[in-house]
Amino acid sequence: MPKLLEPGILYVSEEFHAAAHLCACGCWQKVRTPLGPTEWTVRAASRGPTLRPSVGNWQLPCKSHYLITNGSVQWSNQWTDKQIHSGRQREHARRSAYYEGSKPNASWWRLLLDFVRKSLGL
Repeated sequence: MPKLLEPGILYVSEEFHAAAHLCACGCWQKVRTPLGPTEWTVRAASRGPTLRPSVGNWQLPCKSHYLITNGSVQWSNQWTDKQIHSGRQREHARRSAYYEGSKPNASWWRLLLDFVRKSLGL
């Protein structure tokens, strides 16, 4: 990522699984979005990039909220503190469910171990 970002450009680093841009509201704040299965995704198209889900800059003074679709900004409604808190809880639950689902099932491992022990006469 360059140190100085230009307005209207979505920078993507495949190596570091991250995207960055200047806030669409014009406040000149850098917005970084991690890319991955539980984070944001970027799709490139001839009309421009699409970044999903929406960008909610809740920690910035502007608290702007928007989508980037085919290289264009689509403004969304600002969220209340209660909506922000609820959204963060949903994000945490989604991440937990994803990573818990990728762990081996303990009962499956126990069955495999029992099978190997029986096969070896242990």
